[in-house]
Amino acid sequence: MKVGVFDSGVGGLTVARSLQQSGCFSELLYYGDTARVPYGSKDSNTVTRYALEAVEFFNGADVDCLVVACNTVSVTALEQMQKFSNKPVYGVLEPGVMALQQLQGIDTSARVLVIATRSTINSGAYQQQIQALGYSQVDAMPTPLFVPIVEEELYDGPILQETFKHYFSKLEKPDVVLLGCTHFPLIAESISDYFNGAKTIHSGEAMLAWLKQHLDLSAQFESTPLHIIATENVDAVKRTATRWGLKL
Repeated sequence: MKVGVFDSGVGGLTVARSLQQSGCFSELLYYGDTARVPYGSKDSNTVTRYALEAVEFFNGADVDCLVVACNTVSVTALEQMQKFSNKPVYGVLEPGVMALQQLQGIDTSARVLVIATRSTINSGAYQQQIQALGYSQVDAMPTPLFVPIVEEELYDGPILQETFKHYFSKLEKPDVVLLGCTHFPLIAESISDYFNGAKTIHSGEAMLAWLKQHLDLSAQFESTPLHIIATENVDAVKRTATRWGLKL
């Protein structure tokens, strides 16, 4: 199976990494709209317009399905993308919620913290789906500063720790942190440590588990080539992919 992966920038590479390392896919085509990143601060009409332009690109590409590796797009424009795409389109929202349900040692009494871009949090999509499952203790916080911090590769250290204090100092400790932005897995370990071992949910791992379950996939490929296209600075995206452990 050949899979297209779409994101507003480089964050979706964390999803591509999970897919590539699984051995379940024959080929990956990554499209990053780096000329217009970030999407998280843009209005829904703009995000939808950009997302449909990505659909137009993938409609002409040799892939079997499209993974939307951007939480902002998944909660804003997924239905429109599915309507205009000539192949199946899967977002990261449903897999993330499924991953919460499947966490061992966690039940509906757990305190769940959702962190994401402002657009994702303001949509209420994660909060509504999680609460619909019976979780009553759900906190949600926009944490947009984590995006540039990750892109600067400040995965630990004083800047990240001060940013944690800025966002989290008044929060009650969560049992689970749902990482509602695909940049955030790169600081997942630091987030867990800050909250004294809270579990984290990673969009890439969640998407892989969801695809395996729904498409009956198994590891069968020794390697999965990754092709990267970007609307700006494609060489920089490729360098980031290499630093983050992907194989081009």
